[in-house]
Amino acid sequence: MTVRTRIAPSPTGDPHVGTAYVALFNMAFAHSQGGEFLLRIEDTDQARSTPESEKAILDALHWLGLEWDEGPDNGGSKGPYRQSERSDIYHAHADQLLDSGHAFRCFCSSDRLDALRGQQMEDKEQIGYDGHCLSLSEHEVATRVAKKESHVVRMQVPREGQCTFNDMLRGEISIDWGQIDLQILLKADGMPTYHLANVVDDHLMEISHVIRGEEWINSAPKHILLYQYFGWDLPVFCHLPLLRNVDKSKLSKRKNPTSILFYQRMGYLPEALLNYLGRMGWSMPDEREKFTLPEMLEVFDIQRVSLGGPVFDVEKLSWLNGMWIREELTDEQLADRLQEWALNRDTLMAFLPFAKQRVETLSDIAPLGSYLVSGMLPITPEDLKSAGMEEDQLLEVLQYSLWRVESVQQWSRDNIFSGLKSVADAMDIKLKPFLAPLFIAIAGSSSSISVMDSMNLLGADMSRARLRHAIDLLGGVGKKKLKKMEKAYQHLA
Repeated sequence: MTVRTRIAPSPTGDPHVGTAYVALFNMAFAHSQGGEFLLRIEDTDQARSTPESEKAILDALHWLGLEWDEGPDNGGSKGPYRQSERSDIYHAHADQLLDSGHAFRCFCSSDRLDALRGQQMEDKEQIGYDGHCLSLSEHEVATRVAKKESHVVRMQVPREGQCTFNDMLRGEISIDWGQIDLQILLKADGMPTYHLANVVDDHLMEISHVIRGEEWINSAPKHILLYQYFGWDLPVFCHLPLLRNVDKSKLSKRKNPTSILFYQRMGYLPEALLNYLGRMGWSMPDEREKFTLPEMLEVFDIQRVSLGGPVFDVEKLSWLNGMWIREELTDEQLADRLQEWALNRDTLMAFLPFAKQRVETLSDIAPLGSYLVSGMLPITPEDLKSAGMEEDQLLEVLQYSLWRVESVQQWSRDNIFSGLKSVADAMDIKLKPFLAPLFIAIAGSSSSISVMDSMNLLGADMSRARLRHAIDLLGGVGKKKLKKMEKAYQHLA
């Protein structure tokens, strides 16, 4: 049997370091077994999936040095490698489950499901579907389908006993069937959920080992059941430990930048970042901290993965990146990297049309545009307060602006402007004073080029990171206040 592994990112946002971490370990394991590693795009969420996000993910993984044997960009014999292009396959398999009685059609409205969820919460019961539509007769189902009533397809799940399976790292795992929801397989729009598409694709693409994050352990029974319903052999499951913040909480953008593009924009070397990800729960046999990808691949043994939550510490990453710069790059190579990173003609040409109107000598360019080639800016709480707002309002402006730009999927000056203006209008603040603290957070000064142009030039990841940094400088937002602000923001939106 040829060992085949995969990574299956969803193109619904920024390329995540967690995606790169799981991809690296999948690639390393496949390489260690003389196997193959593939990438597919799980874009069943048509409302949130974008071609821009897909491209960003592929570019980011390539930038890191990760390569795959099959995928949407390089093809292969098991394609297509985008789930949006495999709809007929999923429908055929859903029909098979319906015909065999392993799935059923559910016509419950969102209002009924919301009411059910509310009642279960009030009664402190397990949240989940109650099987209401299982009692419908075949005739009633056929009649409602013929009338084209909106419905989903759910899978049958045993209500008693346990699902027991073996994990490469964790050994035997048992989960009560009573904890498993009657999972939706096909949504009302006809698109499959992750669970159906994932299993069908893994089987048809001959994935032998499913190596993924531990957050998927509780979903494993659903997937195992689908394999059994179809009469397919199970793959080997391996659930990697989740990346953690320094405080051991799950890695999140609120506490740590999580986008690969952020680290690229900050000037981290791809070799150093990949090296650091390779140390997340795994170590070289000789325990050395700095190693190349080929060195890791040469000795990789997945049994060396530790189940303790690996901590993604940006300070430790910076230390390692410094070692790479000092020990691996000649002065000439460093000059090349700097030029490639930001000091290049494309960067200048994007900035100069704005700068040209504001300079009198060439030496004016550097201070005017230095924030574009900087990481986190050396601003202070006093700098932010100089915008002339009370601190509570200042925090609200920054936090609401962050939430709004986090929702911008297609990053452009116009989309940034319309998003920020809508927040200013909703808060009944004139645009100029509303933007004042954003100027400082984004550019370190109120005298830079338009803040929307600056954010467009910086890119989504760095812009969002600088807004989070500004909020943190003001002491951040506590849990209680955050809930209040979330409610207020929902009314604004």
